[in-house]
Amino acid sequence: MPSTTEPGVPLLRVRDLKVAFDTPAGTVQAVDGVSFTVEAGSTLGLVGESGSGKSVTSLAVMGLHQRAQVSGSITLAGQELLPLTDHQFSRLRGRKMAMVFQDPLSALHPAYTVGEQIAEAHRHHFGTRRRAARRQAVDMLGEVGIPEPARRAGEYPHQFSGGMRQRAMIAMALSCEPDLLIADEPTTALDVTVQAQILELIARVQQERRLGVLMITHDLGVVARVANDVLVMYGGRAAEQAPVDDLFLRPAHPYTRGLLESLPRLDDPDDAPLRVIPGSPPSLAAPISGCPFAPRCPQAERAEELVRARCTGERPRPQEHSSGRSVSCHLPLLPAVRPRPALPHSEDDQEEKTR
Repeated sequence: MPSTTEPGVPLLRVRDLKVAFDTPAGTVQAVDGVSFTVEAGSTLGLVGESGSGKSVTSLAVMGLHQRAQVSGSITLAGQELLPLTDHQFSRLRGRKMAMVFQDPLSALHPAYTVGEQIAEAHRHHFGTRRRAARRQAVDMLGEVGIPEPARRAGEYPHQFSGGMRQRAMIAMALSCEPDLLIADEPTTALDVTVQAQILELIARVQQERRLGVLMITHDLGVVARVANDVLVMYGGRAAEQAPVDDLFLRPAHPYTRGLLESLPRLDDPDDAPLRVIPGSPPSLAAPISGCPFAPRCPQAERAEELVRARCTGERPRPQEHSSGRSVSCHLPLLPAVRPRPALPHSEDDQEEKTR
């Protein structure tokens, strides 16, 4: 079923999202002012180191933070989500948006068969009778490539391999034909062959149903394979957003360049040392006044003292560098786009400008 999003309205729009947690060590600002959109039929890759705020962002979209302070705006097909109650969110989860979690073994209930769990989601949203819901669950298992789906539907999660469990999770997520699919590290702990199969499965279903996909990963290879656009997060903030080809060919944020340079290359000598970004990610329990990447940034390290003070003391705002690319950096690796001068509206205006 194609997406039900109205023309001209983004499927998912997140604006100035902030998520904070109260802890014994103080308030942790896990996400701090992140904005992005996901269009129907496209994939946004959300990347960054562990602790950068990727999964916290996705759980905020799904309404799964119980004790967090969440502010900003999240709209799904034009509907604002943050004011919704838990009951209202539960009616959207599965039906309008669904999530594939990182660890399917912990996400699936061990005491129920896989078929029962897929059927239960369909019964909850559509009121389908038990027998019809089971048939639909079997059909979904077959659609995601599980052999002998009628027999496997009666088995328990521990009887499935890792790749099969991930396929079952995708079947459950897609069983109610949602418009938005959030995939949180869907290929973690899978071997390379199974990873490719899972990514091909998501891409095929996306094309058939015009799904919007938010792909959360730390694997830049996955991003290059499936994403249309990429949002790089660091320290709970958006560092850079760009079309995938632009980001890989010309990274504008020093952190993005560091991530790309950390990838092993086929043309490297066998004894070449792995490239790393020196230092450690910031503690989100302490307020960050400037750029969170400044203590590790080679650009800031080489800059003059006044400029370096700006990096550590002034929060960088997103700057447009080309169509679809924005960078939050005081010392970007690409020049920002200068606004075009306003054109005169009449001959009188032109004469006024030449005087």
